[in-house]
Amino acid sequence: MLSTTFGAAVYGVSAALITVEVSVLKGGFGVSVVGLPDNAVRESLQRIDAALKNGGFELSRYKTIINLAPADIRKEGSAYDLPIAVCMLTSGGKLEYEKDLKEYVILGELSLDGKLRPIKGVLPIAIEARANKLKGFILPKENALEASIVNNLDVIPVETLQEAVGFLTGEIDIKPLVTDTRDIFYHTINEYEADFSHVQGQENIKRALEIAAAGGHNAIMIGPPGAGKTMLAKRLPSILPPLTLMEALETTKIHSVAGKLDSSSSLIARRPFRNPHHTISDAALVGGGSFPQPGEISLAHNGVLFLDELPEFKRTVLEVMRQPLEERKVVISRTRLAVEFPSSFMLIASMNPCPCGYYNHPEKDCTCPPGAVEKYLNKISGPLLDRIDLHVEVTPVSFDEISSTRKNETSSEIRERVVKAREIQIERFKAFEEIHSNAMMPAEMVKKICEIGDPGKALLKKAMERLGLSARAYDRILKVSRTIADLAGTEEIRIEHLAEAIQYRSLDRENWAG
Repeated sequence: MLSTTFGAAVYGVSAALITVEVSVLKGGFGVSVVGLPDNAVRESLQRIDAALKNGGFELSRYKTIINLAPADIRKEGSAYDLPIAVCMLTSGGKLEYEKDLKEYVILGELSLDGKLRPIKGVLPIAIEARANKLKGFILPKENALEASIVNNLDVIPVETLQEAVGFLTGEIDIKPLVTDTRDIFYHTINEYEADFSHVQGQENIKRALEIAAAGGHNAIMIGPPGAGKTMLAKRLPSILPPLTLMEALETTKIHSVAGKLDSSSSLIARRPFRNPHHTISDAALVGGGSFPQPGEISLAHNGVLFLDELPEFKRTVLEVMRQPLEERKVVISRTRLAVEFPSSFMLIASMNPCPCGYYNHPEKDCTCPPGAVEKYLNKISGPLLDRIDLHVEVTPVSFDEISSTRKNETSSEIRERVVKAREIQIERFKAFEEIHSNAMMPAEMVKKICEIGDPGKALLKKAMERLGLSARAYDRILKVSRTIADLAGTEEIRIEHLAEAIQYRSLDRENWAG
């Protein structure tokens, strides 16, 4: 007898249906798996055998062939345990199912006692199942909430092999799990624990981060230890525009593939904030592995990637980030396949001004030897620095500011201004599919969108000459000044907008570390 159902394989953030076929043939003994399985799939036979016996099921003694089609795609992981087990029972003539196996995607890893363990990549699989007009998805209970955000698909949560078999035979009635995706999304969209109202002082830094959020600009904060760089960075997601439902689904798919969603999570409704340690490897940052998995830059998609103590990161790690910063995606190529992960994120970095941390400190003296400041800064390459629009100098907060009882602006108040500025940009770039914010503008567009008058040109020329700004600062200043003008609600870029943008190019000054 032949029994057929569907499993699935995940590649990047997309899934492909895999046909699971089990045939029992008279005239031989043993079990074989074909269809390019990896070791985890081959080992599944031992798990399935134990799970079936411990579950009280009778197995066929004849030769069993298990085929995973299409045969030219490598099958990896332990998620094929459950579909193979249910097919083996019916193909051997031991059970008859009331439900049609060809109407379901069935996935799950089996324990030896028949219990099911959670799997990765459930959301893209559920989306693919619905796209192929399948009726339902039978999967471990821990993954059910994640899959249930896909409508028009019966999500059947099961805890054991016995439950799955009972549902298919009609002995157990399991109601499909239904989730109101929009209700969950809109109730959690603006919930952030950290708020800018908790930050005393640092008004100039708050302003710089508001500009960064409004234009999608990358930023770096330079200041001594304890000045509040990390605290401010962690609050940045709370002033970014809320995720759209499509952005939330895209973000959730990436975290699902990486196995970063817990059983109580369904839809990521808040912008991600990723803060990797400076000892991170190249592959962990951009993604990789023999079977490519998303890295930190993809987990930060539609959110913020915060690199604390930037010069302490290995130079090779920082350099592999340059292309994804420009293209907003990363392609990981292997011999058999190439996988693309989205990586549209805001880069926020922080660093001390020198090895001891007190260069330019208002009260403490720098103890670094001559040339140490410049050497420390040179750990960050020019091409990477070129991709950072705002350079913000952070100074320690005074006692008067710390002890002040003045009421500060909340994140929601700042967010309102940011959203209005983003709406202006969305309207401005509506004819360009790949451009949504000022930071995404290519150089040729900057000249057209960021036109300045003769007084502005004179100011910019004088600033570049007197402050020793490098040539690469020119476009960055224009982009930032365009965002400042958007926040002010003006069509033209005024002198004051340019002047404010110029002050955010600290590291471009030739005498900064002199």
